Amino acid sequence: MITGKDREKLRDLAKRVADIADMPIMEERKNLWKKHNSLKTSRPMILIFPEGSWGELLPRDQMECESDQARGMEWSLRSRIYYYEHFQDDTVIEKEWIVSKAIGRTGWGMSAKHIPSTEPRGAWHFDPVIKEPSDLKKLKFPEVTHDEEASKRNLEQMQDLFGDILDVKQKGVSHISFHLMNIYTGLRGLEEVMCDMYENPGMLHDAMSFLEEGHRRMLDQYVDMNLLSLNNDNTYQNTGGNGYTDELPPPDYDPERIRLCDMWGSAEAQELAQVSPEMHVEFSMQYEKRLLEPFALTGYGCCEDLTLKLDDVFTIPQIRRISVAPSADVDASAEKLKGNYIYSWKPQPSHLVGEFNTDVIKKYIKHTVDVALENNCILEMVLKDTHTCEHKPERFDIWSQIAREAVNEAM
Repeated sequence: MITGKDREKLRDLAKRVADIADMPIMEERKNLWKKHNSLKTSRPMILIFPEGSWGELLPRDQMECESDQARGMEWSLRSRIYYYEHFQDDTVIEKEWIVSKAIGRTGWGMSAKHIPSTEPRGAWHFDPVIKEPSDLKKLKFPEVTHDEEASKRNLEQMQDLFGDILDVKQKGVSHISFHLMNIYTGLRGLEEVMCDMYENPGMLHDAMSFLEEGHRRMLDQYVDMNLLSLNNDNTYQNTGGNGYTDELPPPDYDPERIRLCDMWGSAEAQELAQVSPEMHVEFSMQYEKRLLEPFALTGYGCCEDLTLKLDDVFTIPQIRRISVAPSADVDASAEKLKGNYIYSWKPQPSHLVGEFNTDVIKKYIKHTVDVALENNCILEMVLKDTHTCEHKPERFDIWSQIAREAVNEAM
């Protein structure tokens, strides 16, 4: 149990979060997101996810609580406060504390292995554990578990700590995103998968079929065990964005038993960024489409350039949010997407390292905003994949100011 000074510190931070969440601007942002996600607004939205740079913006070793659990909670609260005090984006600070159900998964029977870098934050290299077709027999379908007693205990603990300050909610599985190619390349190796497309396509299809079936079985278990939770809220969606919408859940939903057709779902295959549209469909998208079919709304893409693959993306069931990567052709994408889908643009994170040229950033953002508005696109700017800001946190603040100015000037 969290007691003493840690409890006092956490409650003080929670009160600050509650005060921020009660501000009228948060309700305004939420309503804007609902319109945005329903394709009913032309006002570009802005989100910032510092990701790897959080270690420079809000170092965990600077937390004041004593226990590890309390320090993690402290960081979560402080990060929300940091958003409000520093970024001029459209992040909604909710007056809530989410307690996740104690859900476990057994895995795929094999674990990925990596050859580590000699650099502190360097890139690792694949160390394949699947070397030949017979190794696929070692794969197993994941099994889902739920510790109901732990879920109940965790909820009661947080209700005792925050219940009179924040809306303490318990959620099961609310973010569902399929990363089949990421899982398989981790086991087989990225270079090996690229070669298999030409030299051993049957093996690759066998692997993807297994992963598709494994994910379908996990979905069935979530439904059978009643572990799904709605994600028409601030739940992270796709690879950037949130789920706020009045379109979900449908009128016939049962709040005591959530279905896939009440939810958002998403998928991506960024490992296939350099393959042809035909191969992307053959070796990944066809499997992803079948998994996404039961969901009410879907998103697709991450860091892969989908410019030449958009016609295929449009065939994904219930597709609503489409990622436009930093390497994508923003003009061609805007002409394709129009106002029929959410144009989820991921600006270059590299602008926050090296020479921080505000003039270049202004011109860069303005161009995409102008092109999107000319084509009636439903634009969102999602700054993410920022692994470092070179220990200059103010760069995020300035970037958000530039983005906000670009939006205001365009409207």
